Amino acid sequence: MKVEIKVPPLGESVSEATISRILTPNGTVVKQDQEILELETDKVNQVLYAPSAGQITLSVSLDQTVAVGQVIGSVDSDANGAPVEPAKPSSEKPVEPKAPIVTPTPAAKTSDGPSARKMVDEFVSEVNAPKASKPEMAPPIQPASPKATPSEARAPAAGTTRKKMTGLRRTIAQRLVEVKNTTAMLTTFNEVDMSSVMEIRSKEKDNFLTKYGVKLGFMSFFVKAATAALKAYPEVNGYIDGDDIVTFSHCDIGVAVSTDRGLVVPVVRGCENLSFGKIEGEIEKFAKKAREGSISIDDMRGGSFTITNGGVFGSLLSTPILNPPQSAILGMHSIVKRAVVVKDQIVIRPMMYLALSYDHRIIDGKQAVLFLVHMKESLEDPARLLLDL
Repeated sequence: MKVEIKVPPLGESVSEATISRILTPNGTVVKQDQEILELETDKVNQVLYAPSAGQITLSVSLDQTVAVGQVIGSVDSDANGAPVEPAKPSSEKPVEPKAPIVTPTPAAKTSDGPSARKMVDEFVSEVNAPKASKPEMAPPIQPASPKATPSEARAPAAGTTRKKMTGLRRTIAQRLVEVKNTTAMLTTFNEVDMSSVMEIRSKEKDNFLTKYGVKLGFMSFFVKAATAALKAYPEVNGYIDGDDIVTFSHCDIGVAVSTDRGLVVPVVRGCENLSFGKIEGEIEKFAKKAREGSISIDDMRGGSFTITNGGVFGSLLSTPILNPPQSAILGMHSIVKRAVVVKDQIVIRPMMYLALSYDHRIIDGKQAVLFLVHMKESLEDPARLLLDL
């Protein structure tokens, strides 16, 4: 019996994928749940497993784009365990081809004219006769230069290299352009004095590690501060669906994690109900899975808001791009000591720029500014987070 191999659901807003690796060629006898190929999407790479044991037949090729639900092959369970034998050569002696019989081509006939034999007086008269001027020869026609083939036209210039974009990078590029073209994206900025957060982190990091088994980082402070701001300004925690505005009553916050294959955004769910320890534990779990390549579509499904931290790479200021269908994303940046004025005194403080990119169709500028001010107040006075202010 043949069991169809279909492309499984790949998550919200993902309708197609690219065949990035074929792990079992046609004719391979596989076990049930054995890895057969790898699908690449704009969110994550997903391994496809054999639905049953048997001999596999695939109807797709490397780098081919496939749709969710598409049949891409089958597994013949009746051939389970039967090795694939190569075709046996025929025992009959091959018939040697006979040499072709070449028929000589008869010489072309000459046109009728005077006899080749000439008398002496005829030969002398021809020699003495004035020679007719030869007609001018037309210049030879130069053959047209061949047109360059597409591969030659795109040949890399000296000192450059050319390589094909991966399916993941092509999809990311397409989606980024789509966001720019279909949303009214705008970015607003503010700065935060990180003195209080750094003081708490330095003072309590050992106790925190002992109790929760994870290090106390900056991200848990920002997730809790964003959660409080999302509750105060629910429009930021929503998206546009046709002519409707959909807002979430919960705070499922995506935290961008950089990998060798690109950026992935796992979602920390129900942040309004999580402690600092639980948030740090979830982030550590996702970071480990991302490094190992075991992060799944379910880990990134949904999400109402996203935080990305370019500061880990040294970014001082940037404008993050929306993660559709969400309507806002927060960008964190490097902490740099700068001279600032506090109570009419110039002091040195560790400062960080914050950037909020948002869809102006659903979020007004006033709401975006107040959202960042709310976060700034929570981070500069973390006691507000404990009091749910």
